Amino acid sequence: MNYAALVSGGVDSTVAVHLLKEQGIDPHIFYIKIGLQDDPEYVDCPSEEDIEITTYVAKKYGLPFDVISLQDEYWKFVVSYTIDSVKNGLTPNPDMMCNKLIKFGVFNEFYGKDYHKIATGHYASTVETGDTDTRVRLGTAKDKIKDQTYFLAQISQQQLNKLKFPLGNYLKSEVRDIAKSAKLPSAFRKDSQGICFLGKINYTSFIKRYVGTKEGDIIEFETGKILGKHHGFWFHTIGQRKGLGLGGGPWFVVKKDAEANLIYVSNGYDPETQYSGKVILSEFHFLNETPDRDYTYPQPVKFKIRHQPEFSEGTLVIENQHHVIYSEQPISGVAPGQYGVIYDPEAAICLGSGMITL
Repeated sequence: MNYAALVSGGVDSTVAVHLLKEQGIDPHIFYIKIGLQDDPEYVDCPSEEDIEITTYVAKKYGLPFDVISLQDEYWKFVVSYTIDSVKNGLTPNPDMMCNKLIKFGVFNEFYGKDYHKIATGHYASTVETGDTDTRVRLGTAKDKIKDQTYFLAQISQQQLNKLKFPLGNYLKSEVRDIAKSAKLPSAFRKDSQGICFLGKINYTSFIKRYVGTKEGDIIEFETGKILGKHHGFWFHTIGQRKGLGLGGGPWFVVKKDAEANLIYVSNGYDPETQYSGKVILSEFHFLNETPDRDYTYPQPVKFKIRHQPEFSEGTLVIENQHHVIYSEQPISGVAPGQYGVIYDPEAAICLGSGMITL
């Protein structure tokens, strides 16, 4: 069985290669050049450093290595989606689209189709249910803080069947220790805080360049009082509390009016306006194609509405042709455009996701 490995030069993906070698697997390493990662106006660290480290790892383990460019495809499928979402007042999730459309979509179509498996440094796992069910399930990782199943919840069953996640049974601290023991040059690299499709980029500067600025009012939600000005609703997300420039806080963004270019905020640590017990999801995607239960009746689930360690508990049901999450406890920061991702009641298996809508 032959493997391709997607390696970024970071500690996670390089340790994934090390673990594959320990299993007797010799993957073909691919580094994907994407987005604007070589534009000095936006990037903290150019791709040359990533490629240099990935080249070292390939030579260390005697593995074939290719640098490929999918920049045009990134712009077509992911960057344009992000810009359109922002213009429409939504909070985009480019990392989720990156996994679905590029890493396991375009890459597989052009390069990965000749390999049985594609390995990555994601913190996730695959679970084979056995018996008469031969489908692979997307399982959560041992490291609940680093678990990345949220960003994988839009991939297809066919894509999942081909994936291997060597880090699924390791904590981040253990991965660091492995990198140090193996003397990998990535051992002390900081985790990238960038967005997948843009690499290590200043996201605000990117949005400013491609969407622009437009002054608008910041309004107190409860009173309608104008508190200040902003430079465009697209720079702000639901639940945001930093970067508003308002005194007497904390202030939280609780609503956006895209048509009028208005930001509504509420004061206080736990203002009621932040919270909701109902999350409506559109275009729901079951990762394993066939729903595990009949959701015309409320079914218990655990879920996330953003990438975070904690799960929320609730039920999922179909109402008016939408999948709807009813949370047991009110939740804050429900942002249209982001994704609600559901898990089985034990939070061991990721079942699917849908885009949060109004």
